[in-house]
Amino acid sequence: MGPRAANPAAPGPRVPAEWEPHEATWLAWPHYRDDWPGKFEPIPWVYAEIIRHLARRERVELIVNDAASEKRIRKILDRSNALSDKVRFHRWPTNRVWTRDSGCTFVTTPSLARPDSRGRMSPRVLKAGNTGGSASELLAVTWRFNAWAKYSNYQHDEKIGSLMAETATASKIRPVFGKQRVVLEGGSIDVNGQGSLLTTEECLLGKVQQRNPKMKRSDYEDVFAEYLGIKNVIWLGSGIAGDDTHGHVDDITRFVAPDTVVTAVETNPDDPNYEPLRENIRRLRAANREGKPLAIIELPMPAPVIFEARRLPASYANFYIANGVVLVPVFNDPNDRIALDILADVFPDREVIGIYSGDLIWGFGAMHCMTQQQPSG
Repeated sequence: MGPRAANPAAPGPRVPAEWEPHEATWLAWPHYRDDWPGKFEPIPWVYAEIIRHLARRERVELIVNDAASEKRIRKILDRSNALSDKVRFHRWPTNRVWTRDSGCTFVTTPSLARPDSRGRMSPRVLKAGNTGGSASELLAVTWRFNAWAKYSNYQHDEKIGSLMAETATASKIRPVFGKQRVVLEGGSIDVNGQGSLLTTEECLLGKVQQRNPKMKRSDYEDVFAEYLGIKNVIWLGSGIAGDDTHGHVDDITRFVAPDTVVTAVETNPDDPNYEPLRENIRRLRAANREGKPLAIIELPMPAPVIFEARRLPASYANFYIANGVVLVPVFNDPNDRIALDILADVFPDREVIGIYSGDLIWGFGAMHCMTQQQPSG
């Protein structure tokens, strides 16, 4: 898909790239044991390790169920040397902890480009030539969340995006298509901060776990343009085997610079991921940014991670970029070191840290799925 036509003078929303400065990272503390049946005990300690690394570099906005939970969690963080004044607690009940998907998407916009009373970006403002100077404002895109069109228990999680927006004092934008709010998870998209977006046909256009049955490819592109300022959508094919979300892009391909992506590859021709990942590389090679081809860096897949006879969505691509650090899921696999070295070359000014995720991935998510960045103003 080529770049969309755009008015270069139009002030509108922009999704900062993940590597741009953060004000904070949002996380929700794990408590729902059924997401890790028979394997829940180590999960809080993995979270404590993640928070320890993040809180050294930026504020951590930590969502906990209630006061009793906060007291218990403070003890775990204290024992893990992770408790500091950089960790701020919010007592909001949650169903699950995948904040990337249930939370809002923070965007910035020139000060004059504000949403209207219905949470939509005004066409009059978007087409205006006056940007109001360089001052920008933090907005929050609050998608509708329906638990990946798969689970029934999401009544608490669908409120999280709005609560995050209010806490960050960000004006809310509520994307709609026709008269319906748009369902979207943060893990289904990845951006370069300059108008390009990655997603997959499997997730947004497939008939399985269908989020927005009436929306077509061009409809999504229009929504991304209006609410996120996207000019160029790169459609990949499928996600990886075992992905509970049915095709999230953050398990396969990620922007690491405006013109560069890392993308997962599988070398075993007998693996179910082999051909889908090859097809995604073919699409990336045909894609472009402002008429120029993307630089593509290949990232290996770990050997299959299987628990209770189920293939799990283990992938090094589910890393999270924070201020001064990149947290990468690792699996006690020979390819761990290769993946970490590749990402260390990509991010020479950041500390690249492997977080053992062999237990965590039983919940079908890793570093990127659990986090949501709040960009600096």
